[in-house]
Amino acid sequence: MLKQGLELKQTQKLSPLQIQTIKLIELPIQELEQRIRKEMEENPVLDEDQPKEKEEDEAPREVSLSEYKEDDAIPSYRLRSDNYSKDERPQYNTFSVKESFTQSLQEQLGYRNLSERQFTVASFLIGSLDDDGYLRRSIDGIVDDLSFRANVETDEQEVLDMLKIIQDFEPAGVGARDLRECLLLQIKHCKRTPEVDNAVRILTNYFNEFTNKHFHKIMTRMGLSEEELKAAMAKILKLNPAPGGQIDDSYTDQAQQIVPDFLLEYKEGELKLSMPRFSIPELRVNRKYADILLEAANSSEREKKEAAAFVKKKLDSAKWFVEAVKQRHNTLSNTMQAIVDYQHDYFIDGDETHLKPMVLKDIAEKTGFDISTISRVVNSKYIETHFGIYSLKYFFSEGLENQDGEEVSTRELKKALLECVETEDKRKPLTDDELVDRMTGKGYKVARRTIAKYRDQLGIPKARLRKEL
Repeated sequence: MLKQGLELKQTQKLSPLQIQTIKLIELPIQELEQRIRKEMEENPVLDEDQPKEKEEDEAPREVSLSEYKEDDAIPSYRLRSDNYSKDERPQYNTFSVKESFTQSLQEQLGYRNLSERQFTVASFLIGSLDDDGYLRRSIDGIVDDLSFRANVETDEQEVLDMLKIIQDFEPAGVGARDLRECLLLQIKHCKRTPEVDNAVRILTNYFNEFTNKHFHKIMTRMGLSEEELKAAMAKILKLNPAPGGQIDDSYTDQAQQIVPDFLLEYKEGELKLSMPRFSIPELRVNRKYADILLEAANSSEREKKEAAAFVKKKLDSAKWFVEAVKQRHNTLSNTMQAIVDYQHDYFIDGDETHLKPMVLKDIAEKTGFDISTISRVVNSKYIETHFGIYSLKYFFSEGLENQDGEEVSTRELKKALLECVETEDKRKPLTDDELVDRMTGKGYKVARRTIAKYRDQLGIPKARLRKEL
């Protein structure tokens, strides 16, 4: 028997404007510029508004769609978005580090007298190197891939022969299969001296003792004095463990450019926050398409009606996009201002001890935005201050109580921990338990596991691995 009933469900759908805004909020300023340029290419209704000389009281040019007779006519809206200052951003040419490194090796390969088959095998090996210049894949796996991908039947010996050729390339150490081989490849390029000879013996015969800093064992087994061991260690420590990162400084300077999304200035005792416009274009509607829609509103011709429908769709899209850019600006501005207000004392002098514990929820409560919105704003955004450029994530940290019961930022604790490690006796580094005692003496109440966690986050090795001669 069939039964009929009613079921009530509540669903929430995002409007096109909300979807656009969410997507734009996540973008840093460089990607926003690209996104706007792409939208202008895809939507002929959008044009870049070229600044013109006009009187201050002159109103910006607008397009009114109130003349349309359709019931669902597009409402009028502001077509210009004066969201940013007029600052111009210098243009930076960026380069891919990996590509330049690979191209350098390929160029060196071209100078070798190789057969077509050998060249193919060597090129495949170069393509198999990681960003640090290491070959971390097995020789067997490379032989199989050459057979399936390049249709080249080879064997391990031929691959190893080509690998030796690559290992002779610059930078020294490229093509190594582990750290030990990388360091040996580099030090063999050094001029023969007693220190270099001792360094080669250490890397060849006592690498495990070297990595575990068992210096006494090395001195005993090699019959070296402490000064001789120090000289050999100094040679090893000058070597580069990541030869793939050795590229021209001009590439590095260009590749590491960061364009801040916010600018914070400290003038006359006040903090002034702004959002530089850089090369973000101001948008306006192309009046030609608006005229097409106006002309077709009273026309009964099918083609004109279709043209009007197309233009109306593009105008809708333009409206949502312009409004989304405006809302992005307001959301980012309000969020960043809330962060500045919350961390006011820190932004005055940049002293990490003034950095308060702060989580996403704190800023969400101050702004009225959702935590997910704050997370999108913070992601991949930077601010330029009078004491440096920082990621917005830098200002967020949890808190712990000190011995006085006051809540302090975990970043302050990490700074204090780092100071303890930097001032320790390197011949007898402090253990985690001893670091707990040091931190307690500084007024911080932390457990041993907390010290271990922060030490790992700071990239500080265990006491045994921090030992020096």
